[in-house]
Amino acid sequence: MNRQHPSRIVAAALALGAAAVLVTGCSDEGAPVTFDTPRSTAQPRTPAPDHPANVRAKPATKVPETVLPTGPKASFTTANTLEDGTKIGVTTLRGEKSGFTGKVWVWAPEQYFDPAYADSGFPVLVALPGGNGYPTNYWMGTDLKLQSSISTWSKAGKSLPFIVVMPVLNPDDDFYYDGSDIPGQPRMGTWLTEDVPDFVRANFRTFASRDGWAFMGSSSGGFVGLKSVLQRPDRFKAVIASGPDIVPDSPLWAGHEAERQAINPERLAQALGAKPDTRANDVYLAFQIGTQESGAARIKAFMKSYTKGPVKTRLQVIQGGGHNAKSYVRGMGEGSIAWISGHMQGPVPAP
Repeated sequence: MNRQHPSRIVAAALALGAAAVLVTGCSDEGAPVTFDTPRSTAQPRTPAPDHPANVRAKPATKVPETVLPTGPKASFTTANTLEDGTKIGVTTLRGEKSGFTGKVWVWAPEQYFDPAYADSGFPVLVALPGGNGYPTNYWMGTDLKLQSSISTWSKAGKSLPFIVVMPVLNPDDDFYYDGSDIPGQPRMGTWLTEDVPDFVRANFRTFASRDGWAFMGSSSGGFVGLKSVLQRPDRFKAVIASGPDIVPDSPLWAGHEAERQAINPERLAQALGAKPDTRANDVYLAFQIGTQESGAARIKAFMKSYTKGPVKTRLQVIQGGGHNAKSYVRGMGEGSIAWISGHMQGPVPAP
C-alpha cells in the first residue's frame, strides 16, 4: 500500500529539487550552531506604535508575557546559511508526548540576536511541506527564499520577524498521516502541535499567548496547518494554507471514520464558528491558490460555508502561480504574511 495524493507527488518532486540546491550551497554544513543570545536586565515594554518591530502587529494593550527558554537545550548543527549570516540549524527531537523521533530545522531572524530584544519573545511560524515531508522538510532550503523573504518583509514592515520552525511532516515516506493521531499509527498530530512547540519553548524566547503562534504549509502541509489551528485554537492563532487539501484523506483512516471526522477542518470550523466572536476565540485562515492549479473552488466553498463568528478567512490568488512552494512564497509577499502578522504579536524592544 503506497497510496499518495497526486498533488503530494508534485510537491515531493519540488522537495527533491530544493534539497539538491541545498547541499551545494552551504559551506559550513554540519558545523555546530547556537541560537543562544545574551539577555539584557531591562524589563520589556510596549514599543512606540511606529517601531519597525511592531509595524502591522496587533497593538498591545499590555506587555505580552515572554517565555524565556526553559530547556533542555538542544544541540544544533548548521543545515544552511543565509546571505545575511543567519543560520538554519537542525537537530533531532524525541517527542516526549508523541513518542515519535524526527528532525526539526529552525531559523531565527536577525532581530532575535539584537540586544534591544534580548528580553522579548518572538512569534513562531511552523512551516510544513507538501509531498512526503520525510526525511526532510523542503522549507529548510534557501532556494525557496522563505527565510530571506521574511527577513526582507520584516524590515519593510510587511511581516513580523518570525522564528521559522520546520519539522518533518510524516514518520516515513510510505504514507501520508494527515498530521494526525491515527489509531495504531505514530502520533503525528501530537508531535506537531505539542512536542514541536514544547521544543521551541525549550530553546527560544517565545510568547505565552497563542497570539505568537502560527502555521504555514503547502499542499498536504497546508491541510495540516489548517487542521491544527482549527483543532487547537487555544494554542495557535493563524495559518497560511497554500493549495491545501480540505478534508483528511489518508488511507490509514480505514476503519476509523469517527476519528477521521473528528479532525475534519469542515467540522472543526463549523463548531468554532458557532462560538462567540471574541479575541479569545478568533483564528485567521489565510488561503492561497495559484491560477495555474486546481483547488480554488473547494477553498472558496469552504470560505463561503465557514467564515462565521471567530473564523476569519482571506484568499490570496497568485496570478500565474502553480502548485509549488516558490509560487506560495510569492503569494505570501503579496498579502498573506502581512494579513496574519496584523493579527499576531510582534517582539517588544527595550526602551
